[in-house]
Amino acid sequence: MNHDLPSELIVEADGPIRVVTINRPEELGAVNKSLHWALANVWRQIAADREAAVVILTGTGRAFSAGGDLDWISSFLDDPVARDESLREGAEIIEELLRFPLPVITAVNGPAVGLGCSIAVLGDITLMSESAYLADPHVAVGLVAGDGGAAFWPLLTPILRSREYLFTGDRIPAATAVELGLASRTTTPGDLMGEARQLALRLAEQPREALQSTKRIVNMYLSQALGGPMQAGFAAEAVTMRSPEHRERLEALAGRGRRR
Repeated sequence: MNHDLPSELIVEADGPIRVVTINRPEELGAVNKSLHWALANVWRQIAADREAAVVILTGTGRAFSAGGDLDWISSFLDDPVARDESLREGAEIIEELLRFPLPVITAVNGPAVGLGCSIAVLGDITLMSESAYLADPHVAVGLVAGDGGAAFWPLLTPILRSREYLFTGDRIPAATAVELGLASRTTTPGDLMGEARQLALRLAEQPREALQSTKRIVNMYLSQALGGPMQAGFAAEAVTMRSPEHRERLEALAGRGRRR
């Protein structure tokens, strides 16, 4: 089945497995406009593929996804239409991932930051390379963590631990992510995709209706956040995107990036 997607997101068929790869290795998987659109639309396209039974989502190169592309995000400072569209599409990414009927294994090959972190932990099973880490630094750049962290982490981890990492934006090493409940298990970097494929084949052999219905029921707990905390999170993120503090933090980051 052909997929109508930009080059930043690749879908490959391996029997019943669909391997979805974030393909911006030079930019550490940073999410630009095209990739953001692709992450919102890929799930419906794969759901229409009758031969697909399970998905592996991973990155290329050294990172899973470094979060929002700095140039793209900086453009929102003076473009409210693009900013509001990014928020709408961001909500769509989370909603489509949660409603996607097939099991999703996220194979976190490197840093998963911001939106990348949200996508990583919302996989049905999250495998992390021992060298990978999670981080949600929204607050550090003057934003509310609207695209998942503030809404979903308290359902997955102890709230006290969620607060600490969301408030500070500190990195969460792979082993700590497993301890907190943000990841399923770790692997060596060289074994990550092999273990993901082995697990995917096991899931593909399970009775389809029983597996998909079990996923749907389990995800009802997470889906409860769609109508309350996530909507509140995106609304609050929209407000903070217009704040002087966010502008100052983002311009400082952009300045450091230009000096490198």
